[in-house]
Amino acid sequence: MNRLLPVIFILLIAWSPSARAALDLQQLIREVEDQYVGRSSRARMDMEVSTENWQRRLTMEAWSLGRDYFLVRILEPPKERGVATLKVNQEVWNYLPKVDRVIKIPPSMMGGSWMGSHITNNDLVKAAHIDRDYSFSLLEETDDHWRIEGLPKSEAAVVWGKIVYQIRKADRVPLLVEYFDEKMIKVRDIRFEDVRKIGDRTIPLRMTVRPVDDPQERTILHYKEIEFDISVEENFFSLGNLKRR
Repeated sequence: MNRLLPVIFILLIAWSPSARAALDLQQLIREVEDQYVGRSSRARMDMEVSTENWQRRLTMEAWSLGRDYFLVRILEPPKERGVATLKVNQEVWNYLPKVDRVIKIPPSMMGGSWMGSHITNNDLVKAAHIDRDYSFSLLEETDDHWRIEGLPKSEAAVVWGKIVYQIRKADRVPLLVEYFDEKMIKVRDIRFEDVRKIGDRTIPLRMTVRPVDDPQERTILHYKEIEFDISVEENFFSLGNLKRR
């Protein structure tokens, strides 16, 4: 009987609620990061950018395939129609129709603003790998939500020193994501609102990105249409298609 005690003890730990939650954290974060993607997707959204000196409003159409293929094209305003971004795996290109030029984003510019917003080129690339590049721990659990901390793995080449997620339990919808730099100083947060059921998914259709050092600035991305599991192949995400208007 004594020989069985260590085995029983290990099994009790493995099947305790806290252990199960810990085992599920990586998958939970993956679900959060993949919420707008699915196997494939097409979306139409508005993006409003407010800074200290100017405001900008864009209407865009976007397509995705898995985690590594993404194409977004500006539809409005007319003077910017056709400006587009293509992401394939770890590489990003922009197309500027006024000069008919495709620009590949070098590593040195991955931290730069995407479309003049508070979203970076690096966000487009690294969001697909957060569940692989970070180790997660449960900071807080209430009846309503989880707070989960992500710290970068030693071998991961990442920008953020820490990411903290607040996720609603009932539908596994993110409410808030906070981003910290290497000194563990909070740099920005993203708030999620306008939660709707789209097919078999429950997702927030509105996200607001705010830099901490200037809370008056913000980027609001509001999905007007989104559909999942559309028919699209890898060859759709090409430099040739990037230049279509």
